[in-house]
This record gives sequence, C-alpha cells and structure tokens, in this order.
Amino acid sequence: MKLKKRKKVSRMHGHGMGSHGWGSRKKHVGSSGHKGGKGMSGTGKMAGHLKTYVLKLYGNKYFGKQGITSKSTKRRKNLVMNLEDIQKNLGSLKKVFGKKEKIEGKEQEVLDLSDYKILGNGELKEKLIIKAKAASQSAIEGIEKIGGKIIVPELKERIKEDKSKEEKK
Repeated sequence: MKLKKRKKVSRMHGHGMGSHGWGSRKKHVGSSGHKGGKGMSGTGKMAGHLKTYVLKLYGNKYFGKQGITSKSTKRRKNLVMNLEDIQKNLGSLKKVFGKKEKIEGKEQEVLDLSDYKILGNGELKEKLIIKAKAASQSAIEGIEKIGGKIIVPELKERIKEDKSKEEKK
C-alpha cells in the first residue's frame, strides 16, 4: 500500500505537458483564461458563438462604436420654449423667472427667459412682458396680438438699424 501518492503536477513534467491533461494551456485557468466559457466572456467584437445571446440581452448597441466621435457631430443644445409651453406652465414660470423691472417708467412684472428662444407654436391667453434671447416672427406676433410685449436684444438692434436707415433717406 502506498503511503504517499505523487501529485499530478509532479508527474506531468516534460515537453508539452503544461496543460496537465486539460487540453490547451489556457483552458483550465478559470474565467480569466480561455475566453468563451462563463458569463459574458468571449463576447468581444469578433465573437460569434454568443452573439445571438448578447443581441437578445443588449441589442446591437453592444457591438461597434457609439457616442460622439468628433466635436462637429455634437448636437445643438439650444434652449427653446413655445408659447403653448409658457401658457401651460405659467404659474411655475412666474415663480422661477418672474421679476419686477422698470419698463417705460413703470415697474412691471417681467418673465425673464433670457436664456431661451421663444417659438410661436400655440397661443397665449394672458398679457405678458417676456424678456428672451431670441424669438421667431410668429412668436412676436402671437405675444403682441394679445397686447403683450417681447424684449429681445436682437430686436433692439434691428430697430436701431431701421431708424438709422430712415434718417439717412
């Protein structure tokens, strides 16, 4: 009867015996060795055998490039607000953006949306004075139709230019 059995490691020495009977050297290393056994291993760009599984779980966004690749592809992030949005959220907008300012000698409440461009979709039901970064022609018409005002830096410049042209004539 043998008292001390030789371990497999000591028996498996010699040329080409780095696998110890597990096939390829990398196969018996656990999850970090041979890719393609457990979990998401082996689901890289060229993987074929787990592709259907990955597509089912994550869709086509798992493979290939995503995201912004250059500055030129960056989306424009202009802040815009339609007249209908202003009408819907008038109460909360007045709380957040409402300010008292002197306009034409009188102190009046102004909706200060100076970071936004106002667009003319929808209509207002309340007479308002709005300060904005820019405004579309339809928005200006919609606000002035009900007796409100829109203060836009761009408009002031246009008015000055028009006056100077008239004076030259």
